[in-house]
Amino acid sequence: MRKLVTSVLAGIGLTLACGTSVYAQEKSLTIFWAEWDPANYLQELGNEYEKETGVKITVETTPWSDFQTKAFTEFNAHGDAYDLVVGDSQWLGAGSTGGHYVDLTDFFKKHDLGNVMAPATVKYYAEYPGNSGKYWAIPLEGDAVGWSYRKDWFEDPKEKEAFKAKYGYDLDVPKDFKALRDIAEFFYRPDQKRYGIAIYTDNSYDAMAMGFENALFSYGGELGDYSTYKVDGHINSDKAVAALDAYKELYKFTPPGWAKSFFVEDNQAITENLAAMSMNFFAFFPSLINEASNPNAKNTGFFANPPGPNGDQFAALGGQGISVISYSKKQEEAMKFLEWFIKDETQKKWAALGGYTCSAAVLKSPEFQSATPYNKAFYETMFKVKDFWAVPEYAELLQQLNQRVYPYMIGGEGTAKQTLDALAADWNATFKKYGRVQ
Repeated sequence: MRKLVTSVLAGIGLTLACGTSVYAQEKSLTIFWAEWDPANYLQELGNEYEKETGVKITVETTPWSDFQTKAFTEFNAHGDAYDLVVGDSQWLGAGSTGGHYVDLTDFFKKHDLGNVMAPATVKYYAEYPGNSGKYWAIPLEGDAVGWSYRKDWFEDPKEKEAFKAKYGYDLDVPKDFKALRDIAEFFYRPDQKRYGIAIYTDNSYDAMAMGFENALFSYGGELGDYSTYKVDGHINSDKAVAALDAYKELYKFTPPGWAKSFFVEDNQAITENLAAMSMNFFAFFPSLINEASNPNAKNTGFFANPPGPNGDQFAALGGQGISVISYSKKQEEAMKFLEWFIKDETQKKWAALGGYTCSAAVLKSPEFQSATPYNKAFYETMFKVKDFWAVPEYAELLQQLNQRVYPYMIGGEGTAKQTLDALAADWNATFKKYGRVQ
């Protein structure tokens, strides 16, 4: 009898243990993102959520180079390894039309997120198709391309005097693209191993596109008509051609070996005393104000992408929204996490940790704008951003841009007009293939 009781109790214990295990598993969420500092900040925020709710948050990361491939391999297999994903804005088309993302339109309306979040983040991180009122993500990590610069070089009295003598105006944060070019030329001194500017040139993913877009949009150019998918007369317009020429001109003043550069190299341009100015996503600026990672931290300043020749001022959008994956078995729990994430107090915590909030109220607050040397420039930029195509075939469009623009930018093949005419033809053929144009 005693052995029987012991056996029964052991069985109950096993059942309870198994039950606890299942319960613990249910009370957890896995978020998939790329491997970078903001993902670490999100894990810290997730730890706060666990303390409040008991629900464990795991932010699983993978290098940027295989983030898209790994995510869509899991999506296409209808796998439930991840409950949420912080996906690139360009994924919205494929994520929604492929059935991979949960429709968040009702959630958006219930919480009035169209007014809570900065307009550009709603348009580019959440809505697909454009102007449809259908939402598939919650704006999470706001980001765009901005600039860092060496304040000590700019403020040196001898440099200021020499610059004014040569160009006829004061050396300062560039007020437009012409000044950006002049300053890059002025500080280009190969014999001193000092160079004018660092820009994006890598053609393996979206670096080249993001860099070129900063010139394109501020020169008044466009990628195309997002409603009709007409590209001829847009991506190869006179303004677009002038923008590509202007971007190529900046390449003349970069450090040697700058033909495959992206965010790592562009931060190194500042930390290693290579360039006077450097393009980069705002998400990579925190390390530039940290003396442990940037010996020039005290002498590093920041500014928003400057206007073009006609006063247009925009920047290429980075950043991501967070989506609930339709194959997750924990969608209800995921929605609770999103409800917590969008609260004002959570958004303030997110910003304090180093995440780039998309909350319009937090962005506009004096506390946020004065919190770091780059927050004000970030605030100014996030209301002046434009994005790449977010259609399901965006990867093909991106590859075509890289194949056309890179040989001209780096190798000097052809002219800007020939390059963009060829790109317009490529894109038109791609949109025809997918039935978007006749």
